[in-house]
Amino acid sequence: MAKESSHLAHTAGIHRVVVIVDSNSNPFELGCATEIFGLRRPEIGRDLYDFQLCSPEPSTLMRDGFFTLTGVAGLEAADTADTLIVPNRPDVEVPRRPAVLDTIRRAHARGARLIGFCSGAFTLAEAGVLDGRRATAHWQWADAFRLRFPAVHLASDVLFVDDGDILTAAGSTAALDLGLHVVRRDHGAEVANSVSRRLVFAAHRDGGQRQFVERPLPDVPDESLAPVLAWAQERLDSPLTISVLAARAAVSPATLHRRFRAQLGTTPLMWLTGERLALACRLIERGESRFEVVARRSGLGTAANLRTLMRRETGITPSAYKRRFGPEAS
Repeated sequence: MAKESSHLAHTAGIHRVVVIVDSNSNPFELGCATEIFGLRRPEIGRDLYDFQLCSPEPSTLMRDGFFTLTGVAGLEAADTADTLIVPNRPDVEVPRRPAVLDTIRRAHARGARLIGFCSGAFTLAEAGVLDGRRATAHWQWADAFRLRFPAVHLASDVLFVDDGDILTAAGSTAALDLGLHVVRRDHGAEVANSVSRRLVFAAHRDGGQRQFVERPLPDVPDESLAPVLAWAQERLDSPLTISVLAARAAVSPATLHRRFRAQLGTTPLMWLTGERLALACRLIERGESRFEVVARRSGLGTAANLRTLMRRETGITPSAYKRRFGPEAS
């Protein structure tokens, strides 16, 4: 693997993401980070991040000896990261090496954003940067995590936690959810949607969704929500109700609720709100400055409702979102 990752040289002025890879690291989450932050984006027309891998050793044996990673930078590369993604490994009971923990502490002290995928929460907690903070980790390690790190406020039944400068994901595909959330936070909904399309992955699953969703055996061969979801996405400005969606799916409202819970881990109303908010963000990014029009075209009703939902879900107002991601944003 080339030492400078997918970029031949560091790109001045672009947010720099560095991933620490340690012995027995998980290849899947490393792949997620590379897919989201490391690939060039010709369909967008610009690079989103400067991306690099680093390791405390010249040769790193990955999980269960699947393969050996060589040719990446040393830990010193992490000292210039704007965002640092920490190692995640299945051997959560094994202490992380001091050099890695010291690197994380230095990054945190200088204000870098820290991300932990799956058992990466153990790495962050062992470095001492999660005390008094909210975080999540894979549900199967929740009890072990709480015993070792009682000062951390663990949310064990969510996909990811955004606690400002420290973000954690529950594991496996939740790493993609968190990665897309970061892209959305950095570059807006339109860019995040473009990245998700290239990944052929859901553009937005709220971080508060459950990690584990029970999926009972279907009573009929095909209970997919895809047709009704596609139909609703074309009519977000219409007065869609649960009854309307249920009628379109030819099921009762109660059955519709059960299918949303089983297949998406959310409710029909929460899904509708999320889709409408994503559309509102895209409209603002494309130049619509009249927030009452944005609210009407996205189905959110009023500018006041738009402001309330955007502040709740993105942490900023529509005006601030326009300044940050609108056509005239620098």
